[in-house]
Amino acid sequence: MTARAASPARPGTRGADVAQRRGRRVLVTGGTGFLGRHLLPRLLAAEARVTCLARPGSEVARLPDGVAVARGDCASGEGLAEALAGQEICIHMAALLFGLGWQDYLRANSRAAAQLARAAAASPTLGRLVLVSSLAAAGPAADPARAPGTPGAPGTPELPCRPVSAYGWSKLLAEEILGRALGPRLVIVRPPIIYGSGDRGLLPVFRGVARGVAASPGAFRRFPVSVVHADDAAQGILLASGPTASGAYFLSDGARHDMDSFCRAMGRALGRERVRVLHLPLPVMAVTAALGSGAGLLMARLARLGACPAPRRAPNWNLDKYREARAPGWLCDAGRIMNELGYAPRMDLEAGMAEAVEGYRREGWL
Repeated sequence: MTARAASPARPGTRGADVAQRRGRRVLVTGGTGFLGRHLLPRLLAAEARVTCLARPGSEVARLPDGVAVARGDCASGEGLAEALAGQEICIHMAALLFGLGWQDYLRANSRAAAQLARAAAASPTLGRLVLVSSLAAAGPAADPARAPGTPGAPGTPELPCRPVSAYGWSKLLAEEILGRALGPRLVIVRPPIIYGSGDRGLLPVFRGVARGVAASPGAFRRFPVSVVHADDAAQGILLASGPTASGAYFLSDGARHDMDSFCRAMGRALGRERVRVLHLPLPVMAVTAALGSGAGLLMARLARLGACPAPRRAPNWNLDKYREARAPGWLCDAGRIMNELGYAPRMDLEAGMAEAVEGYRREGWL
């Protein structure tokens, strides 16, 4: 395990965060990814002692100063017990977002949960595991006018889960696996669409909007969505790691959007006042998703035969994402985490998009 010299806490850190986490030992999986860029500085500002689990060969040079590195692999379980030794909190963010089939999602997400459950259940010091799951595990909801708990209303933790995609099922299965192993020591966070600087998942959408065009699923309909900026998602995860958190929490920016307004806010941040949002018929989207999945499968097969390099990941647009796009919408209610833990989103859509675009340009991606 290696560590860097600690950097000073950022100004504005709430005293309660520091008091609850000062000196606490926290292991983070998936910390080298997009969301880790936003969460790790918050943990350090709260004076936690942070270790990031990273697979052998993973790039760790950009981790913040003060973060220790433990080499291990959630999928195989290698190094997990050693990384968890002495840890008091584990935040599990590592996940596969884009796969070619249900086997990919089960292998990466559910199997990793099983490995982590075994290691965490055997840890005598671990008091809390925060699983960063997904709204996809709960399933779609599209009618903001309906009362919570009724069909079609924004998702709340009390509603039964109804995933529609292999990704969603793999995240729900991860929740069940860890819940059975850890009981009340498990806290679940289910964010909707997360956006912000460092995110490659939405980068193709930003690049399309930069050219003045975007897409929304389904002809002659709006596609309602909840969203949250990565900084606010990090705030929610940090609160979920506290001693009073329990059960499952949804996150959002506190507003209701649709894909049209989301993409037009993106356009304004990019300096484009006019963005043409194409409402694509679902059959057309199904064909393009099938082509994307087929191309990904072909490239993977050619790579196994040695005919080409292995693709870094599955296409962003594939049949599993189409299953989510054909749903009526994806809304959730963050009221529980607001009322119980004091979650207060600070990034509205305009400010969040400006931060995301600034970060993309800083990286040279736009």
